[in-house]
Amino acid sequence: MTNHPIVDIGVNLMHRNFHQDRDEVVARAIASNVAPLILTGTSLRNSVDAARYSARYRGQLYATAGIHPHDAKSCTLETIAKLKELAALPQVVAIGECGLDYNRDFSPRDVQRRWFAEQVRLATELNMPLFLHEREAFPDFVAILKEHAVKQAVVHCFTGNRSELEAYLEMGFHIGITGWICDERRGRHLKELVRLIPLDRLMIETDAPFLTPRDLKEKPANGRNEPAFLPHILQAVARCVGRPAEEVAKATTKTAAAFFGI
Repeated sequence: MTNHPIVDIGVNLMHRNFHQDRDEVVARAIASNVAPLILTGTSLRNSVDAARYSARYRGQLYATAGIHPHDAKSCTLETIAKLKELAALPQVVAIGECGLDYNRDFSPRDVQRRWFAEQVRLATELNMPLFLHEREAFPDFVAILKEHAVKQAVVHCFTGNRSELEAYLEMGFHIGITGWICDERRGRHLKELVRLIPLDRLMIETDAPFLTPRDLKEKPANGRNEPAFLPHILQAVARCVGRPAEEVAKATTKTAAAFFGI
């Protein structure tokens, strides 16, 4: 645990895995010095729920509003209009999670591109940051962001390669690092790459209930990740960048506060 509060920029708190004990999960996070939490909106219903729930914890919970590429197939212009209404709420601090996912292809690729571009346009119009998702779609993803001259964005749950990271940094984007960095099988390359991210562009997140750090000493019985585990991810990141955990805590918190305006 760190003495400095740390911000979890990506928590899927409205996920069904948290239906039984959502309030307790928030309480454990706050007790672990993990606050504020930014709840990720991934569909219209989910974004509405996240905005409504975060309003109960003023100053400790915030939300994003967006349509994940998996849900792009259910998107309409009316959906975008509703996202715009949500974005006017004080607790809603970014547009997303939006982007492209060619790994799962749960929505057709042309449909994903159309509704990603619409959300990018909305964020630009509202002068709000973007909370981005990209999986195996880098060329099309970057093309859409460049077309709209996006500057204010965080690539959430970055797991890509060095050239992709360098491209994102060159575009002025922020980078979100999850417990993927704690996975000795899949996350080994991240341990090297995280050193290339300036501290004023680095943010940390759990992506709870997903991506439970594999190297947790005490594994949760249900296997579920939660925001209270963020200090563990912080320690892993600090070891990789060769900086004290307190310094990384202060820097990532300051960066998140400035980026999301919280």
